[in-house]
Amino acid sequence: MLRKYPIGLQSFRKIREDGYIYIDKTEIIYQLVTTGVYYFLSRPRRFGKSLLLDTIEELFKGNKALFEGLWIYDKWDWSKTHPVIHFNFADLGVRTEGLEAAIHRGLADNAAQLGIQLSDFSYDQQFKELIVKASTTHGQVVILIDEYDKPLIDYLDDPAKLEAHRSVMKSFYSVLKGQDEHIRLLLLTGVSRFSKVSLFSDLNHLEDITLGRQFNPLVGITQPELERTFAPEIEELRAADPAILETIKHWYNGYTWGGTDTLYNPFSLLNFLKSREFQNYWFQTGTPAFFYDMIRRNPRLEFPSGEVLVGPESLNDLLGHSVAYGGPDSIEPVTILFQTGYLTVKDYDAKTRIYTLDFPNLEVRESMQVFLLSAYSYETSGKVRPNVLRLLQAFRAGDIKQVMTLVDTLFSHIPNTLWAGAKEQFYHAIIQNTFGLLDVMMESDRNYAATRPDITVFTPTHIYVLEFKLDQPAETALNQIIEKDYFRPFQSDGRKKVAIGVRFSSEKKAVEAYLVRDVGP
Repeated sequence: MLRKYPIGLQSFRKIREDGYIYIDKTEIIYQLVTTGVYYFLSRPRRFGKSLLLDTIEELFKGNKALFEGLWIYDKWDWSKTHPVIHFNFADLGVRTEGLEAAIHRGLADNAAQLGIQLSDFSYDQQFKELIVKASTTHGQVVILIDEYDKPLIDYLDDPAKLEAHRSVMKSFYSVLKGQDEHIRLLLLTGVSRFSKVSLFSDLNHLEDITLGRQFNPLVGITQPELERTFAPEIEELRAADPAILETIKHWYNGYTWGGTDTLYNPFSLLNFLKSREFQNYWFQTGTPAFFYDMIRRNPRLEFPSGEVLVGPESLNDLLGHSVAYGGPDSIEPVTILFQTGYLTVKDYDAKTRIYTLDFPNLEVRESMQVFLLSAYSYETSGKVRPNVLRLLQAFRAGDIKQVMTLVDTLFSHIPNTLWAGAKEQFYHAIIQNTFGLLDVMMESDRNYAATRPDITVFTPTHIYVLEFKLDQPAETALNQIIEKDYFRPFQSDGRKKVAIGVRFSSEKKAVEAYLVRDVGP
């Protein structure tokens, strides 16, 4: 019998009634809804936030049959139900109707489902009226707000519209203050962590559960959940590859927000288990649209190529204090990368309150390098990987002339006007991301680019060390490799070692000269 994978499904009812695989999260959901009232959770897209909210809605509506066989089934008081007010700002038609009109429609839909007539006119007072009437008629209200930040994220490149939307959302959420007697549970989810000052100043009792151990595995898939829930698939895959679990983990695991459990992105993992092919599934749906333009407008932005240390301020607020002024160019790249899922927490020092961030896994690292290389080189993402593959083939063939020709092509699509103003930034970004992606494609576990020479490339027969100099002699680059003994870490390696010094001309936007020297076996 073929198993059904709930790829992209956000309806708990459909998953349960139509026989899709469901990873039982009801024990941790029980902990959430029985130990607090006001919550906020930030997670990247495609991580299961919408399914979480839908599951909680079915729970409080008392739909017991849907939970048969799950942990919570015999532990929940099904005789007590609560009215649910559920907003998903991804589905309200904000772009086509406008934010205020979309909120009015969402309020009307919720009121109709609860059999309530609304008499107020303004969206904030209608929201308050809906809460009070629902509570008075049916009992304390459960309020679930999904993609709370979409009306803001979608307008990061329009500061005026962004500020207008922020003002509307602030007024909308301010209604929740002082409604304790009417609210059983409030849970807001989104991608970003806008500060309480900028958006939730009136909702200062909102508990942010984004970072920390207790609710780290609330969404996402843990290693034990993978091995338990997908045991038939794992057994079948192991027959062909005994090390398949480690490979899957290397590709798709590694997310964490302060807990001990590392997590899989459900979208990527489910797609792999269905197709049985290692691919970058999450990239096309997880990247904010404004990101490309932001990078190209401001090529001086610096993006980490590995571990980065940050304080909590870099994780707390997508827009910082410039939400009304700066637009996307004012956002820290590390903040964007963390909140969109490209970076995750690898370590936290409680004494210094310093977080160590890094790419969670191979899928994300490779996706990020493809993305940045495409943005900086003005090449389509579909051509980036084939170009790097040709570079790999040239290295393996020992064809250094072809390597340099291919390096030249990396810069050919950059508009001259932009190159003239930001040549240093484009130059370094393209070189680092190209060879970083090359390193991934070669499955090399040794990358010395950050600590020693510009680039180290390993093939089955050779170790190449490359030093690039912008508008400086190739001799200078080559001598630096020799004088600083960049091959020292590889003395015991029997492969042939080759030093390559490269002069790149900013005027010609091309490799102007290069020197090659064999330095021994």
